[in-house]
Amino acid sequence: MIRVFLVDDQKIIRQGLKALLQLEPDLEVVGDAENGQVALQQVAALQPDVVLMDVRMPVMDGVAATQAIVQRFPAIKVLMLTTFDEDEYVTAALQQGAVGYLLKDTPSEELAQAIRTVDKGYTQFAPGILQRLISKPAVAAPPLPDLPPGFAELTPREREVLKLIAQGASNREIAQTLYISEGTVKNHVTNLLGRLELRDRTQAAIFANSILTVLEREP
Repeated sequence: MIRVFLVDDQKIIRQGLKALLQLEPDLEVVGDAENGQVALQQVAALQPDVVLMDVRMPVMDGVAATQAIVQRFPAIKVLMLTTFDEDEYVTAALQQGAVGYLLKDTPSEELAQAIRTVDKGYTQFAPGILQRLISKPAVAAPPLPDLPPGFAELTPREREVLKLIAQGASNREIAQTLYISEGTVKNHVTNLLGRLELRDRTQAAIFANSILTVLEREP
């Protein structure tokens, strides 16, 4: 049984997809969410095999959610399902770890088969999208994101902690990785939240994932 999770800001779309996919004997819809932030929380608890992800949503869009899910749960496959086929959306989704890109007018039988395909580790694209990407001239890498003033004040150790938060590590796991105590980790988390003016650990994880290219350059 392939466990599927649905992410779309339109309730009627989620309900329709669930009704169609539940007709397939080997597919089980285990949950759904209206935006990427809610999806990230529920995916952590439900651990589905495949996530069907819309692109444009409020609070946290599908590209940011895909990045966060893939970073924290690399075994989960994210398949984009959207009405938007613009190259910038496709490229951004693939860069953040999506294993395929389909449009919402995909017939239900083909969608079910695409879920089975990506669950096995293959990619899946709507007709013409892959050919269009292959034929597109290479472009320069996007500029680095703007960083808040407090980021420059982070110590090297705080940046290490922030990077591990982005990967979904708990305080205990961070302590084991950095060979420090959990109390020290808590102090670092408190300090970096204050410097970056973030409310909690969830905001820190979202922020860290948004600047992962910067954090990965840290020695």
